[in-house]
Amino acid sequence: MTAAGTPTPERIFQIANAFQSSQALKGALDLHLFTALGGESATAASLARQIGASEKGTRVLCDFLVIAGLLQKEGDHYRSAPDAALFLDEHSPAYFGSVGQFMLNADIVHAYSDIAAVVRKGGTLLEGQGTVEPNNPIWVDFARNMVPLMMPSATFIAELVTRDSPADQPMKVLDIAAGHGMFGISIAARHPGAEIHALDWPAVLQVASENAEKAGVATRYTTVAGNAFDHPFGDGYDVVLLTNFLHHFDRAACTALLRKVHAALNPRGRAVTLEFVPNEDRVTPPDQAWFSMIMLATTASGDAYTFAELEGMAADAGFGRSELHRLAVAPQSVVVSTK
Repeated sequence: MTAAGTPTPERIFQIANAFQSSQALKGALDLHLFTALGGESATAASLARQIGASEKGTRVLCDFLVIAGLLQKEGDHYRSAPDAALFLDEHSPAYFGSVGQFMLNADIVHAYSDIAAVVRKGGTLLEGQGTVEPNNPIWVDFARNMVPLMMPSATFIAELVTRDSPADQPMKVLDIAAGHGMFGISIAARHPGAEIHALDWPAVLQVASENAEKAGVATRYTTVAGNAFDHPFGDGYDVVLLTNFLHHFDRAACTALLRKVHAALNPRGRAVTLEFVPNEDRVTPPDQAWFSMIMLATTASGDAYTFAELEGMAADAGFGRSELHRLAVAPQSVVVSTK
């Protein structure tokens, strides 16, 4: 829209060209461009030598990233913008580039290649069950690359779960689809009485085990290889974690899994679910509502569920009460359902 309110095609062009920005970012990450710049400035020629690329290609990419706001330019010298320097330089303790690499994974990008066909079908065009096909190697990439994005919510959940639990009180935790393991590991690091049982595919659990070792909680971290829908959980759990999991499946499958979780919990035990939870209008808040498109494109039957839907699933599974916690630290919400 112009200042006078006359419609223009600007927004349409921005959306149509958005893939150029995401692929330019991926190219810069693949070339380690932000790391090469570090906190210094460089010309296209000197930067090209560092990243092993052509001078012309480097110049064009850098100019594009200036336009996108990730680089700054003065004369013929480029330097990283403050956010790029903090989050995209591999030497930064806040490095976030691995998240971008996962989100721009070729298989995930391919899932969006024909959205019209996805919409006609009502689910992914990827083979089998899409990203939740058994032993899909994409989840090893997720486990290795997504820790920076997950840590704020993992810390929140650990604080929430351990808040009223004395340090000497045992706590048995089942972490379903544990992935990188940081949700259970964060609880174990915060609560010396916590024992974590992590369930996932074998290759993914290798990453979780490495992270548990690094965190110093390996003696209280047990891995269980298997499918959450088929593998027996056992019982006696105080907490069951369902982080970034239910959205991959339809309501019937989610309810069936929650019944299984309910049976595995002690009285007053809690199921802790981390999800992108849109409001009832399904378009707000936008950073949670957009997740339904990801599930449409990459899974056979997944969706972003409202709190009313998640609460209803939990009630149908036998849970007495569910509480919603909107996170200020991440674009997700935590739902705690008590047995």
